[in-house]
Amino acid sequence: MFALKRELKLNNKEASRLAGCAGYSRFVYNYGLSIIQDSWAFDDVQASDAKRLGAIKKVFTNVTKKRPEFAWCNEYPSRIYQNAFRDLSAAFSRWRNPKLSAAMPKFKYKRHECSFTVDSSSGSVLVAAGKSIKVPTLGTFRLKEAIPYNCISQTFTIAREAGKWYISFMVKACPLPAMKHTGQATGIDLGVKTFATLANGESIDSPASLKKAKTKLRRTQWKHRNKIQGNRKLKQRASQNALKYYQRLRKQHKHIANIREDFLQKVTTELGKTWQRIAIEDLNLSGMIANHKLAEAISTLGFYRFRELLTYKQAYHGFELTIVDRWFPSSKTCSNCGHKQPMPLKERIYHCGSCGHSIDRDHNAAINILNWPNTPTLPMAIGI
Repeated sequence: MFALKRELKLNNKEASRLAGCAGYSRFVYNYGLSIIQDSWAFDDVQASDAKRLGAIKKVFTNVTKKRPEFAWCNEYPSRIYQNAFRDLSAAFSRWRNPKLSAAMPKFKYKRHECSFTVDSSSGSVLVAAGKSIKVPTLGTFRLKEAIPYNCISQTFTIAREAGKWYISFMVKACPLPAMKHTGQATGIDLGVKTFATLANGESIDSPASLKKAKTKLRRTQWKHRNKIQGNRKLKQRASQNALKYYQRLRKQHKHIANIREDFLQKVTTELGKTWQRIAIEDLNLSGMIANHKLAEAISTLGFYRFRELLTYKQAYHGFELTIVDRWFPSSKTCSNCGHKQPMPLKERIYHCGSCGHSIDRDHNAAINILNWPNTPTLPMAIGI
């Protein structure tokens, strides 16, 4: 399976309708969360979260929706609130699972959450190729980018990002991978100065457009630093210019996210097609971000997203990905003789105190990651 995501081409009436659907989903989610938290106060009630949510859902359907003050709920499809309760149940399941370490579900706010999910109660439906899509219970919408082929799906999620509406859905198919692998292995060392360094000496730099977009964002934030941005506690409303500024900020943040995602998708696809086995470090990102001098650079580059994409793409191509222990001293170990010595961040060239071997710091770490004891032995490529 894989997912498709397309931007919707809406008029004002359609956009208002979708915003109302998102508000309805948010209301139902908060309604269920509020009641289930209040129910915890009764110690004599011993019931799981799933049973409590089931009872809350029945109350909402048979009692709450029929009250005059909630008559507006009947203007929206029932599949919206059905999926809202389903999302809330999934959130509690993640929270209760000790292996996931997920946070407790929180209330959704209008300024943060603007999305909802609908599905077809009768099973999968046909999504026809072209520049329009028929969404169950909502109707037909135009697309800015055509769907290239006919496919089937059942669940559709619609979300607003930086003023634009997108629809995403899962396709029950899988395209044939275009493999061009070398049959060899490589190690990858991630860094701030150079995004990724391979064991064969090849380096991958982060896109220059990302740095340019970040500079433009900082300039915009400094220019509007004195705007009346509003304060809910002081009952101070944001000015109209501040609201325009917020919208500009959303667009710039979305632009930065798009640049990073496009870069990571292309890099991981190329690596996944090329190398049969890849070894990367299990980075302690929370500890790395604690360094305030490197926190912004590390957060901007998206190391975790890189690993996430590479993990499923290696499996998709039928190749292997090895995660090296985070405590393995890849930067402190000489790749030539195995000698270990301290390596401050300011030193970019590794000069071995034992054998005199000199090599770039990141290149040395990439070779050590490739030669990690638990990594399968494969010939290392000198070039592609």
